[in-house]
Amino acid sequence: MSDQDFLAERFEAHRTHLRAVAYRMLGSLAEADDAVQEAWFRLSRGDTREVDNLAGWLTTVVGRVCLDMLRSRKSRAEEPLDQSPDAATTGPGPDPEHDALLADSVGVALLVVLDTLTPAERLAFVLHDMFAVPYDEVAGIVGRTPTAARQLASRARRRVRGAPAPDADLARQRAVVDAFLAAARAGDFEGLLKVLDPDVVARSEAGVTTGAAAVAANAARFAHVARVSRTALLDGVPGVVTFSADGRRLLRAMRFTVVRERIAVIEFVTDAAHLSRLDVTMS
Repeated sequence: MSDQDFLAERFEAHRTHLRAVAYRMLGSLAEADDAVQEAWFRLSRGDTREVDNLAGWLTTVVGRVCLDMLRSRKSRAEEPLDQSPDAATTGPGPDPEHDALLADSVGVALLVVLDTLTPAERLAFVLHDMFAVPYDEVAGIVGRTPTAARQLASRARRRVRGAPAPDADLARQRAVVDAFLAAARAGDFEGLLKVLDPDVVARSEAGVTTGAAAVAANAARFAHVARVSRTALLDGVPGVVTFSADGRRLLRAMRFTVVRERIAVIEFVTDAAHLSRLDVTMS
């Protein structure tokens, strides 16, 4: 086995973990795969003989790549660090076990609230609370002190605790998606606004669109696609799919997160590899 093959084998052993980190940071499967691939490029081009902990090194690389990707999004600007006293630094620290349970239990709701965070807050929360990366390592990625990294995670944690959970009633979620599809088919801009959260986030391989007006305008322009699309469950989540004319090939899919009977997140999937991994159940 060549050195490159051995390195690739070691990398593949960590791919699932790295993809999980990147997905929770970026909220997009396509962008997560891009971040993981960039980590492989950096690993294969660099000299890793002095790397003692490959998993930690790769997690750091993926974290930095994701931070760059988040900062490149124009949906929000980085906020200055709050200089006020913080319970995370002035009192006993948060219970790590509790925070891990919190992060795991939030699930899809976490992806919704993460879009309200600055890139640095998002990275600090995901790496520390979900993947137990120490604050000193988080600090190195975001370019802050460990104390500042702790503050970032603490602020993010407070927002996550107050995040509204996605609607649990599947029938209500489907009704909202049905309303969205009907409005899109009709090119009904006002109808689309009624079912979209004002701060809705729509992600695709091409980028991110935020805000109800922008998302509704895009959806209304694709009425011809909506007319040949159908509702379905995608990995158990309400969505919309479009097949080829012969009905044999899945061309695109849209997954929806519904919060308080409004669509909060839309994820467009058009990449063939990503589409092939979806569990599609037609409505």
